Amino acid sequence: MKICFIDRTDFKYSYEDKLESKLRGAETILINLSENLHKLDNEVFVFNNSSIHYSNNNYTWTDITNLKKYNYEYDVAISNGDINLLNTVNAKKKFAISYSIQTIEKFIRKKQIFSYLKHKPKIILIGEYHKIKRSFLTRIFGYDFLDVSVDDIFNKTTLVEKIDNNKAIFTSRSDRNMDLLINIWKNKIFKSNDAYKLFVTPNQNYNKINKYNIFFRSMKNQNDLINDVQTSRVMLVPGHKAELFCLAAEEARELCVPIVTLGIGSLVERVEHGKTGYIAKNIDEFAHYTLKIFNNNKIWEELRSNLLKLRGKLSWEKSSKKFLSTLKK
Repeated sequence: MKICFIDRTDFKYSYEDKLESKLRGAETILINLSENLHKLDNEVFVFNNSSIHYSNNNYTWTDITNLKKYNYEYDVAISNGDINLLNTVNAKKKFAISYSIQTIEKFIRKKQIFSYLKHKPKIILIGEYHKIKRSFLTRIFGYDFLDVSVDDIFNKTTLVEKIDNNKAIFTSRSDRNMDLLINIWKNKIFKSNDAYKLFVTPNQNYNKINKYNIFFRSMKNQNDLINDVQTSRVMLVPGHKAELFCLAAEEARELCVPIVTLGIGSLVERVEHGKTGYIAKNIDEFAHYTLKIFNNNKIWEELRSNLLKLRGKLSWEKSSKKFLSTLKK
């Protein structure tokens, strides 16, 4: 198949940036999906605000302004987030990967309604929570799911044996209820034991938090992230209503780190309560489950054992094979 991805971001990137911290979930998904679809013997083109021009062995990355130079009719065109991008390409089938909860009002305000009616793309969703929250009218031409995975580097990492038993970590964006987590930590967890440490995503708006053993983690590349996560006793991630998948939680699961969450947004889908972590009903339960994991080695070892059994069950190779079947329907 001849497959075309179209993406537009404010910053430049390409497949070469796969392990860089500047990438968000949507860009990481595009890189992994395009790479693996190419490995499945498809001719793949990626048009974006590209940091390089690369074309070799039926795999092409180039700037979105070059679309007219590649005046093909593709078998499949896939917009990465913005349906309006489908106006720029000819294809037999058109799809749009969605990363947002889109009400009809927002759909109209973002000026996507006309492109949607014109191209009639099948909408690709990234979870059941996403499906529930996205208006039915914005997927009337059909929908399907993409099984989001983590970068291969997470699957292939040899886990360290020694972790910091006093360390908790939060790796989601700081606007994903990090303030809520910090308040729970200060008022309920740190007060219980001032040896416990919490590492969070850097944000200049948070001051004087070191006295509560809250520290900013490093933000360099995936290798640093993997080291930060896998040496932690627990991941603390309340969740957020705008979080449709939470790649951070999936990364922790693959590195066999138990998770405590309030289950807000898609987090209820990322954790099996009592098996891979805990889904708390309120902030008191959140603190209780966190302290339980910190204080009870038997419980932590049981959660860790469950996670080890699940490791490697999902990969971009498997996800891409399934997604290719969706494209061929």
